[in-house]
Amino acid sequence: MIDRRIFNSLGGANHGWLDAKHHFSFASYYDSARMGWGDIRVWNDDTIAAGTGFPPHPHANMEIITYVREGAITHQDSLGNIGRTEAGDVQVMSAGSGVRHSEYNRESGTTRIFQIWIEPKTRGGPPSWGAKPFPRGERSGRFVTLASGFAEDDDALPIRTDARVVAATLRAGETAEYALGADRHGYLVPALGTIEVNGTRLETRDGAAIADEAVLRVTAIEDAEIVLVDAA
Repeated sequence: MIDRRIFNSLGGANHGWLDAKHHFSFASYYDSARMGWGDIRVWNDDTIAAGTGFPPHPHANMEIITYVREGAITHQDSLGNIGRTEAGDVQVMSAGSGVRHSEYNRESGTTRIFQIWIEPKTRGGPPSWGAKPFPRGERSGRFVTLASGFAEDDDALPIRTDARVVAATLRAGETAEYALGADRHGYLVPALGTIEVNGTRLETRDGAAIADEAVLRVTAIEDAEIVLVDAA
């Protein structure tokens, strides 16, 4: 089962400095049919103007993954962490028992991110933050794990949940496969390009809620950059 979520059907709000599209209910956008997907709670498609961003605010008991599509985001938190994450790279914050953080676009141009929240396996625990470069060229033609709660994915950023965040870049005509498992929840978005997933066509920034699909066969109709969350 693949439920296509057309980009123009997504909820959202334009605050001037922030133009946000919500794949699931978030803030003032509510849709009872889009409260989440398995353990995936939030997938926001955020466009952040230069010199602006999210001021310090709290979180607890959530795994928050930021995938930078364009520009860069600068993170600072109450743990003393400061870091800048560039396009194609990923940062992860395990909010645990509670943390305050800010996320600013300190660049001269626009920053575009996917902000993904996944429910943790257990509540509480010490908060943490980490970031890592994932060069797009190293995931050419294949899926690479960016963040994971599974011990075998030791090259990925750790998250405290039974989930993986994976990504691939495909040239037009290329195909990559991902073994999702029929009992898992997948949510896939092409950050760029047009693709087909098991025969379902997705345009740039469309979403696909996937269930009961053991293997995903993804073919690029045009050059594409793909992000997928595999969750319980």
